Amino acid sequence: DAVLTRATMDGLDLLVLEIPELYDRAGGPYIDGAGRDHPDNWLRFAVFSLAGARIALGELRAVQTDIVHVHDWQTALVPVYLRYAFRSSLPVVCTVHNLAFQGQFSPDIASRLELPDTALGIECLEYYGGVGFLKGGLVCSDIVTTVSPTYAREILSPELGMGLDGVLQTRRAALYGIVNGIDSEIWNPASDPVPARRYDARSLPRRQANRAAVLSHFGLPDAGGPLFSALTRLTWQKGADMIPEAAEEIVAHGGQLVVCGQGDAAIEDALRDCAWRHPERVSVHIGYSEELAHLIVSGCDVLMQPSRFEPCGLTQLYAMRYGAIPLVGRTGGLSETIIDANEAAMSRAVATGFQFHPIEPHSFREAVRRACEAFRDREAWAGLQRQAMKADFSWDRSASQYAQLFEALHAAWQTAQPRERRSC
Repeated sequence: DAVLTRATMDGLDLLVLEIPELYDRAGGPYIDGAGRDHPDNWLRFAVFSLAGARIALGELRAVQTDIVHVHDWQTALVPVYLRYAFRSSLPVVCTVHNLAFQGQFSPDIASRLELPDTALGIECLEYYGGVGFLKGGLVCSDIVTTVSPTYAREILSPELGMGLDGVLQTRRAALYGIVNGIDSEIWNPASDPVPARRYDARSLPRRQANRAAVLSHFGLPDAGGPLFSALTRLTWQKGADMIPEAAEEIVAHGGQLVVCGQGDAAIEDALRDCAWRHPERVSVHIGYSEELAHLIVSGCDVLMQPSRFEPCGLTQLYAMRYGAIPLVGRTGGLSETIIDANEAAMSRAVATGFQFHPIEPHSFREAVRRACEAFRDREAWAGLQRQAMKADFSWDRSASQYAQLFEALHAAWQTAQPRERRSC
């Protein structure tokens, strides 16, 4: 039995759908305790999407819907149900956070989705013989957004379109990129309770106490050089397989490295081996905790994010907020949010980090070398930190862009409705 509960959180009205047999399980929202996809994920999120569509259409009379905003494959069936099951033109925005995750399932489930046959064909859900939830959402939504303008362009290509570039090309005129924001209250070095000392851009010397705390936590002495960090999933997409080689460059230039993350066993083993070979220079924590993440960004000098593709990325935004200089692969949102510390940018005092391209070990090591050289000029480095901390990636700017999209979409929808149906 399903129970729909009203709630309020931080001033927002919420509707919480409770179906214990579908959602009350060990593990995360999508995976079990062993890290495997729940085998009935298609059913769990089809039911969730159907409930969302019915609520949007007014089954709860107290809810008036102007626009439906869905995120990723887990809710991508909402517009499919609206268009095909209920014949509704209610405006829908679909946001794609990472095109690599598409919700692809066996064709055997098609008959159980409670959708007409017209929704199951190649024009909507059919995807290489199976059922593609995200594909259906992309086709049926009025607007498609993703989490940076660069990523919006990249996913139109076969290289990063993940098999959906053809579909996205047909929606090109309705595709927008809006950079994610961060919670600037939770991620605020001036009020963060985790670091040893709080600070802001005017009191950077206080970061030294946090640097000492990071080194102590990871069991390293202070070698006096730059303290690099990697706070990431240890996967190929995140470029984590290149970190051990970059660590050799860091050590060769007098730096140190701390790593916090988990993922592929082979990458974890390579990092452990690197720490074994450099016990006073490299330390690795396999796992993740929010508290440790706050400590690392408050005390490290450089945060590395060598992703091979990155729709937006948040870690580099947290790092800049805390005066930890990002070192990133030039892709997706990383290229949008970081201004490379080349000579021209440094002379104009606009640089906020280091970029490298192509995204391969040699270029990564060269970026590490550049960062180590820049660190030697402590005055210039402090200027780079202050510039990074000034960057505004709060939700205010992003929310304004979404609001403009919503207003334009809703106005167009109202204009298209027969006069007697205009009730919003």
